[in-house]
Amino acid sequence: MKFFPFFILFVFIAQFSFAQDSAQIIPGAYRMNVYVPLLQGKRIGVFANQTSVIGKTNLIDTLLTQGINITKIFSPEHGFRGNADAGAQTDNYIDSATHISVVSLYGKKLKPTPEDFKDVDILVFDIQDVGVRFYTYISSLQYFIEAACENSKPLMILDRPNPNGFYVDGPVLDTNFRSFVGMQPIPVVYGMTIGEYAMMIAGEGWLSTEAANKKYEWYKTAAENSEDTAFHFFVIKCVNYDHNSKYQLPVKPSPNLPDMNAVYWYPSTCFFEGTNLSEGRGTDKPFEIFGAPSLPKNMYAFTPVSKEGATNPKYVNQL
Repeated sequence: MKFFPFFILFVFIAQFSFAQDSAQIIPGAYRMNVYVPLLQGKRIGVFANQTSVIGKTNLIDTLLTQGINITKIFSPEHGFRGNADAGAQTDNYIDSATHISVVSLYGKKLKPTPEDFKDVDILVFDIQDVGVRFYTYISSLQYFIEAACENSKPLMILDRPNPNGFYVDGPVLDTNFRSFVGMQPIPVVYGMTIGEYAMMIAGEGWLSTEAANKKYEWYKTAAENSEDTAFHFFVIKCVNYDHNSKYQLPVKPSPNLPDMNAVYWYPSTCFFEGTNLSEGRGTDKPFEIFGAPSLPKNMYAFTPVSKEGATNPKYVNQL
């Protein structure tokens, strides 16, 4: 018991330092004076979801108030509003709030087509990642970069801090098992922001051959023609962020990562998805608990139920 007060003090200090880090860090999207001038007078396509916020306002709404002409919204797994189940395919639609066409890149296709880009001059990518290899936003990022290069569209990536960016851990992917939940040979917890990872995708030569070839053609064209926007893709960096930072997410990145406890446990407990154990979907503590009906009844108990973001969880309505 004599260690108990020290433990409470440690938790308080840790939580205080996390809050301090988050208060000082400025995500790329907040640096509007840097990138908004580059978007003015252009038709903009934005890859975004509910995490794409400046303060409490979605990036889309913020840019519209700045007079930016957004012609297309692209959305990842869980959809533009972030409430679809994990793995659930979403369809294209017109967003009721903005009346802008939303193209799902987690439905009938994972990669934009030339048709999707016909009314777009510049692309913007702004998604909050959690720094885990099987979290699909980084796979969407790679396909979005490839599509931008292949169709000669300049791309701006608004970087955001990685809440699991203060360590690197787990096995490196065996690319014989490459899929949309793991495309490149990186560890489970890879310790990079989404902007840093984008630079790695390009720098390691992981883009499609067509994308790599078009990328260099675009640089040459942009240099020769001053009417063009002279970048293919670049990253608007965060301010006051480094890999010692403990960043607290202001918005849940997906339905089943509701708080920082879940974000920190997720790299480990997501592996229970491949077993006959529930990983806690359908409860208020997904990825913080696990269990199965066959385990002893005198243990911690919970009952998964159908809810938004987990409409049919494993062992639904079973203790």
